[in-house]
Amino acid sequence: MPVDGDLTALRITLQLAALTTLILLLLGTPLAWWLARSRWRWRFLVEAVIALPLVLPPTVVGFYLLITLGSNGPVGGLLEALGGRPLAFTFGGLVVGSVIYSLPFVVQPLQGAFAAIGRRPLEVAATLGASPLDRFFTVAVPLARPGFLTATVLGFAHTVGEFGVVLMIGGNIPGETQVLSIAIYDHVEALEYTRAHWISGSLLLLSFLLLLTVYGFNRRAAKVRS
Repeated sequence: MPVDGDLTALRITLQLAALTTLILLLLGTPLAWWLARSRWRWRFLVEAVIALPLVLPPTVVGFYLLITLGSNGPVGGLLEALGGRPLAFTFGGLVVGSVIYSLPFVVQPLQGAFAAIGRRPLEVAATLGASPLDRFFTVAVPLARPGFLTATVLGFAHTVGEFGVVLMIGGNIPGETQVLSIAIYDHVEALEYTRAHWISGSLLLLSFLLLLTVYGFNRRAAKVRS
């Protein structure tokens, strides 16, 4: 059965995943819209940078974030000079690391959904006098709804399951930066397999239900369009 430490790790994990997903949707939506619509010849460079977390080991991303956000790094040093606290080994550092590492899991589904809309619906809306902002919110966003659901679920689930980045940038501080994935590792290391089973099984079920929701919704949306 879960104990108080595991429940605290669950709370931190859910808070981290929810906040990270919200930030990713706010940042990723305009970025995905630009990538889907832009004809800039060097756009692929931006796409490559966004996709880097898909191929880089999590510890590599976490290491450079630790260097950047630590007290001797450019960001951490600046915060310390301004009287603040470096973000390394804090919940804020976990958020920064999770946003960077989960970015492609949100941007890519949104980009694909926006690209699938095509130009015709937006051109029709323009002829009816809709401004670019109106066309985005009243035409593009509703038509890209399956992409938003996929991006939300993938961003949330990926953040919940991340281990390498959060361990490097946040350490393993109970009650502050210890998330469920790290708690599982601690239980296995201590040969507490029953507690590890409880957490692992719960995450397995949660991930399956989230993916089931995405595929079920997208299947119904495809039937409606056909």
